[in-house]
Amino acid sequence: MSPAVSPSGEAELTDPWVALEPGADPAERARMLLRAHETFTAAGTVPKPVRAVVADSWRRSARAGVGPDGTASVELADGDLGAYRAEHPLARVMPLFRELMGSFAADGEHLLAVCDAHGRLLWVEGHASTRRQAGRMNFVPGARWSETAVGTNAPGTAVAVDRPVQVFAAEHFIRRVQPWTCAAAPVHDPRTGRVLGAVDITGGDGLAHPHSLGFVQAVARAAESQLALLTPAGPAADTHELSALGRDEAQLLTGGRKVRLSRRHSEILVLLARHPEGLTGDELSCALYEDESVTPVTLRAELARLRRLLGPGLLASRPYRLTVPVESDVDVVERRLAAGAVSAAATAYTGPLLPASQAPAVVRVRRRLADGLRAALIARRDPDLLADWAHAPWGEDDLEVWRALAAVRPTGPVRSRLAALESELAAPPGRGPR
Repeated sequence: MSPAVSPSGEAELTDPWVALEPGADPAERARMLLRAHETFTAAGTVPKPVRAVVADSWRRSARAGVGPDGTASVELADGDLGAYRAEHPLARVMPLFRELMGSFAADGEHLLAVCDAHGRLLWVEGHASTRRQAGRMNFVPGARWSETAVGTNAPGTAVAVDRPVQVFAAEHFIRRVQPWTCAAAPVHDPRTGRVLGAVDITGGDGLAHPHSLGFVQAVARAAESQLALLTPAGPAADTHELSALGRDEAQLLTGGRKVRLSRRHSEILVLLARHPEGLTGDELSCALYEDESVTPVTLRAELARLRRLLGPGLLASRPYRLTVPVESDVDVVERRLAAGAVSAAATAYTGPLLPASQAPAVVRVRRRLADGLRAALIARRDPDLLADWAHAPWGEDDLEVWRALAAVRPTGPVRSRLAALESELAAPPGRGPR
């Protein structure tokens, strides 16, 4: 595939996800990108032919308050890093990554890197000299390389857009990263489909080729296949996991089977998972319904439908209870918070608990979980963790978090957003901003 030529004489890419196609001049492309980057950082406009994926990423980076002269910060070190890596799902496929990519990285003077779903580098391996050079920009294990921390880069952007991506030269948002080229692909949990992190190859201009993008994508798919083989499947599997954060309809993984629940069934299962001892009909009714006129017959009908959906033996009555332990993502966040693992808790928090639910007991749990996590983030004063919360849909109007972020990362965009929020809250009722 050869690049097209625009009326201005500039080469335009025919595959928007490839940074440099065969036949293109890397030096000329790098100069063009450098000019485009300077234009964007000075005026906020993206000139053509910068790829759409890069332009969108630059805009997200600027909104997150990333400066072009910034650097990555190391968030996990020593024992914290080791403990976090040991329990991370991608640790199970690190031998596969090394087998498929280790020699390629070492022989080509590249680096193999693996990050988690929040862009934290967990492993960085490869050519010794290249590792030393990368260390000068904190491309090291434990460092945060999400878009909200360091702007456009392959592992951080791959996680942000959930697809393989290649980043070449001045497509990187941070200037000190612009001598590098990288390609990364997200790796998903084969059971739930959630992003676990990304696998990345980083090095020089030699990686600016469609083959490097295809290579990391193939490695990511191989890792997902390996994870599927390592995961028990079938009706005999004893895994019972409930995912209810950031979604209005929960999903239950039981016996290797995914069950999507209605909103009411989601609420019931969340509450029963939190009360393994069981709940009486009256207790469950009070927990679920704001309207006291709802009859016991209505609740019994919902429970009967849920029992049929789950299959035989999972839901018992008198009191209503689950017959097997069910691990929910709420439990994971609460357990990590209780242990003081704030970063790990933030990673597991994918959004408010059943955000559309008005069930009184669910609302209480949702508020308690969110308030506990945000209080821990504010106390930790980590700018990257605060930025992740502030730029998430549930945090974009969180005044306390924006104030905390402004105190530790007082960039122009952050101060501007904080001023807008304070102005909105100061406006008289009914006289919001026009």
